Amino acid sequence: MIPVPDTTKSWLIDILGPDIPVNRVAQGTGGEIYLRISTPDFPRAVARIASSQFALIGLFCAEAFENTKGTSILYVFEKQENLLVLIPEGSGTLPSIARIFPSASWFERECRDGFGIEFEDAFDTRRLFLHEPYPENFYPLKKSCVNAPITPRSNLGPADEYPFRKVSGEGVYQVPVGPVHAGVIEPGHFRFSVIGETIFNLELRMFYKHRGIEKLMEGREPHACLPVAEAVSGDESVANTTVFCMAAEQIGEVTVPHRAWYIRSILLEMERIASHLGDEGGMLVDVGFPLGANQFSVLREDMMRENDRITGSRFLRGMVCPGGVARDVPDAELANLAAFLVRLKKRFQVGLKIVLSTTSVIDRFATTGIVNRSLILPLALSGPVARASGGTEDVRVSHPYGIYGRYIPGVKTLHDGDVLARFTVKAAEVMDSLDLIERMIQEIPQGPVQGNFSARDGYSLALVESARGENLCWLWIRNGRVERCKVRTASFCNWQAIEHAVQENIPPDFPVINKSMNLSYAGTDL
Repeated sequence: MIPVPDTTKSWLIDILGPDIPVNRVAQGTGGEIYLRISTPDFPRAVARIASSQFALIGLFCAEAFENTKGTSILYVFEKQENLLVLIPEGSGTLPSIARIFPSASWFERECRDGFGIEFEDAFDTRRLFLHEPYPENFYPLKKSCVNAPITPRSNLGPADEYPFRKVSGEGVYQVPVGPVHAGVIEPGHFRFSVIGETIFNLELRMFYKHRGIEKLMEGREPHACLPVAEAVSGDESVANTTVFCMAAEQIGEVTVPHRAWYIRSILLEMERIASHLGDEGGMLVDVGFPLGANQFSVLREDMMRENDRITGSRFLRGMVCPGGVARDVPDAELANLAAFLVRLKKRFQVGLKIVLSTTSVIDRFATTGIVNRSLILPLALSGPVARASGGTEDVRVSHPYGIYGRYIPGVKTLHDGDVLARFTVKAAEVMDSLDLIERMIQEIPQGPVQGNFSARDGYSLALVESARGENLCWLWIRNGRVERCKVRTASFCNWQAIEHAVQENIPPDFPVINKSMNLSYAGTDL
């Protein structure tokens, strides 16, 4: 940890007020500020942080953190380039902050399931990732829980059924969708409450794919965690491996070679392009426009094949590792990639022209699935979902990492917040990523692609901008092995926006609203 300057303490006093001590404060290697406060001071501190327009982007637990007895709870707040990690200490139950920061609701339920932590006055105490068959008093993220097969409950009855919100009234009926869907799609349950044809309530339930990702990382050396990080969400393999490696590198104070960062950044932008192309093709399928959908589907397939040609993996796996990248990409291969992307850009522009000149598509996209800008801060929304609703944040700009301080992406912001805005933002980001890759290939330096990495003890927070938005990794290494790794993808927060976006729409519009956000089930169901 790095001692903080007096200016940082003054900044904290301005936010928290002079009556809350800021003596126990330090700066992490990722630039985050850690502040330890007493439990009695916690409610006032949270209220003042909220009034300063911070967003709650993370909330997680760690046992025996820095030799503290019991379980520490870390609250991660963000405002533009500022990251504040609040750690309450002392006896007593912490209050729920979900009424102040609505994004806290899922976080608190996650802590309750994983560690048995109870939050005072929580308005939602239902299970989150532990579904009904899991045993009672089973807290899988505690150190005392051995990572081994469990015996599901066999005595389940009607009383054990998950208590969805009750919505009643004249003419109200429910439309349950999932968790098994009519296609090759991950499981998720959506329960609509409808009057006539109009949706006025949606409650979703995820975590049918919970795999114990965070538990799998514990006790492993950082290199051994790379396949686990890549599996968080298949189409975010580069983003999630990069953010994990960044946290490990920050702890070890490792300098990643320039060429390695160029290659990482090229792969990150390739991943973004493939993701957005798939989204746009899927959105057009959902409104019955195969002519346009085929344009984007073919482009995505060609992009995936190019991924495979460059790295040996359609999902760009096996490349990012602590200290840099696993192997170099020869200049000749990069030149071929540049030529391919020039051709892809021309074909992409043709596809866009077809779509945006088709009035029936615009009619289905416009005013459908609106996410109001007022939801961005309380729900900690990020990525295209937020930027299509007036948000301006992009981790590559607000917390530049690697070479993004030099290659600054254009942040496309729209304000309508509908499907059309999300389609347009993603199209603009594809074009921007193509331009960034072209510049990076032209200017990539020669040199090594691996720095000297060895696991050092400590902890750090890292952020990256995935195709879906802000991904977070907090890593704690002790005795050279992962003691705790908390992963939070953009999907975890963005899923909660869809419950608002569908209101006043009709059920047939749900597929295109859902696809316009393209939220990851696996990236939420860790």
